[in-house]
Amino acid sequence: MPALQNLVLTDRTTPTPVNHTFTPDSKNGDVATVREDNGVPFGSPRVTISKRVTANRRHKATLQFAFPKVISETINGQSVPKVARTINIDVTFTCDDQSTEQERKDAIGMLQSAFDPAKVLTNDVLVKLQGIY
Repeated sequence: MPALQNLVLTDRTTPTPVNHTFTPDSKNGDVATVREDNGVPFGSPRVTISKRVTANRRHKATLQFAFPKVISETINGQSVPKVARTINIDVTFTCDDQSTEQERKDAIGMLQSAFDPAKVLTNDVLVKLQGIY
């Protein structure tokens, strides 16, 4: 069982990708949250992870990302931070109690592979917001 710890994630900034360090923020029951400090607590990027076992013995893990875009708004001469928009990503992984570790590794490996920029079907829908024809 992993401890709540730092999570370093790499973006796709070109030419040099940037590592983002998310540090432990909270743990409420089975839900743990890590945040990247940007100086504006309500606008900090965050990752939430949880895992539970359903009544029919299925393991359900959920990974949620929130990437708010904070801007400065001037009101009466005062600069005030404001969340202009947020990108949210939800990933739910459900597996049977009898699945093997190799089956789970393979499924996660294929999910990871789907996000490769060279995979036009997934990349262009998710990144370029293109439709499918």
